[in-house]
Amino acid sequence: MNAESKQALVAGLVASHGTQLRRFLFNRVRNSDDIPDIVQEAFLRLLRVPDHEAIRSPEAYLFTVARHVAQQHALHQSTATLSVELQHMLTEPETAPDPALEVSAQQSLEELERALQRLSPKARATFLWHRRDGLTLEEIGDRLGLSRAMAKKHLAKALLEFRKLLVETE
Repeated sequence: MNAESKQALVAGLVASHGTQLRRFLFNRVRNSDDIPDIVQEAFLRLLRVPDHEAIRSPEAYLFTVARHVAQQHALHQSTATLSVELQHMLTEPETAPDPALEVSAQQSLEELERALQRLSPKARATFLWHRRDGLTLEEIGDRLGLSRAMAKKHLAKALLEFRKLLVETE
């Protein structure tokens, strides 16, 4: 398939499935402002496929690619803003700061960061989405392309890691 026919195929998919793809991603992406970027990346990846004739169902392939792009985006977002979000969540205004409490809080934050970094990306994302954002295991499974049971296993792994941290620090 030459470059012109690849572009024609992708242009046809944009026209016929663009709106449907955006709706599909709306339920899978935390920030709806990211949807246009994810859609663009999905179509760009489709353009990079060397042999379009081997794709039996271009529509299904497009949605699969878009789901993978959304998952990668979600994993990247969950790790990229971790430190800033934790620091922001633990910062509370005090009238008279106690230096000992500040040191203790900073040490606790660093231990929590280390425990989060020891987790796999999926376990970390599952924990943060469940505890921080209040997502259900079904919603997390949808975002990561996992079953509810696998999302539950990732959450259990994260909680076990934090339990180990608590035992170590006592």
